[in-house]
Amino acid sequence: MNTPRVGRRWLTLFTLAWLIIWMVQLTPLQLLLPLQLDSQISGDGDQWVRGVVISGLILGVGGLVGVIAGPLAGALSDRTRASRFPAWLGGRRRVWALAGIWLTTVCLVLTGFAHQPLLVGLAWIGVSGGVAVAAAAFTALIADQLPPDQRGAAAASVGSSQAAGIVLGVGVVVTLGLSVLAGYLFLAALIAVVGTVAALGLPDPRSPGQVRAAVAERDPLRSLRDRDFAWMLLGRLVTNIGNALGTSLFLFFLLYGLFQPTETAEGNLLLLVVVYTVFVVISSVISGIYSDRSGRRRIPTVLAAMVQAVSGVMIVIHPSFTATLIAAALMGVGYGAFSTVGLAFATDLLPHQEDHGRDLGVVNVAAALGQLLGPILGAGLVAAVGGFWLLFLTATVVSVIGGALTLLARERPGVLETVTTIGT
Repeated sequence: MNTPRVGRRWLTLFTLAWLIIWMVQLTPLQLLLPLQLDSQISGDGDQWVRGVVISGLILGVGGLVGVIAGPLAGALSDRTRASRFPAWLGGRRRVWALAGIWLTTVCLVLTGFAHQPLLVGLAWIGVSGGVAVAAAAFTALIADQLPPDQRGAAAASVGSSQAAGIVLGVGVVVTLGLSVLAGYLFLAALIAVVGTVAALGLPDPRSPGQVRAAVAERDPLRSLRDRDFAWMLLGRLVTNIGNALGTSLFLFFLLYGLFQPTETAEGNLLLLVVVYTVFVVISSVISGIYSDRSGRRRIPTVLAAMVQAVSGVMIVIHPSFTATLIAAALMGVGYGAFSTVGLAFATDLLPHQEDHGRDLGVVNVAAALGQLLGPILGAGLVAAVGGFWLLFLTATVVSVIGGALTLLARERPGVLETVTTIGT
């Protein structure tokens, strides 16, 4: 049965949902949490190293909670019986989207008022879990409600919103001069209002047949035994590790690889982030539209991983700020296209209709886990050689391997034929 196309209202609400999700997750990571922890720990004798370690622990544990909560929430939403809830809560996904949104809201407020690192960590774990639950519910809508020729556009919304969310979130907090507490309260109000409107506005039809099939299924690993789905997941994990290797230690590279003064390095880091973000957004939109119109996902995803790989080579060959700036642009082009077309490709490869929520939660975990492992591996590589050449060389090699693994996943012939038919 062909899935009907959705209109601009659906895509607008979906984009807003993801923009808010990324804002409330990434703005604290980049700005609010470091400021908050620094103010709480520096009073003990300016122990900035301790602050960095505690911050890393909090973010690491929060990331781990998100890795677990996403697939779990997706699996539970697959098995949710709508008859147990009021009609306005929809079918399988809306109740979980709202639960994640409001858990995030409450925990953001608690994080803002937390006055000790331990309390900050506990509250942030709640934020990470809430974001993962909401993200799992919204991601499942791509497979539930979109035909193949619109999945690239939806994936572009996810990818471009990630890049725009951090710039918009940090920009608003800094421009308005908000304190740490005010920043958390602003983000809490934002996701409470906009997230709820998006969750209630997006359709969520009841699917009793799929729910019964999901409840009856007793093999949680069966999707991983699907050859194409498994290769896609592995390629997604490895390519995200390559991206994290190439981007997570830029500030340290500017300081200790290019020997720039601190103020210069901070300003240049901002420029690198802006360049990277702009090219991620542009690449996400263009690649998403192309993949929808052509119906081809695998080759564009592989080529995107190779473009990402080139960025590391440039820095290794010519370690300068100009080369780093060009590399940031190439990394943005490659990763924007990979994350967008790769998500659409993953949606096409979902092996079991009744397990969309769980399997797309695993797809999200593959990306998130790669971003968590990359900085840890990168720090070890820098320490091993006392420099950065091995870091960027490894980023190149890992990105190439990720693309090669993705190439092993075959496109679904039926999906390509459907898109071709719609396009004509």
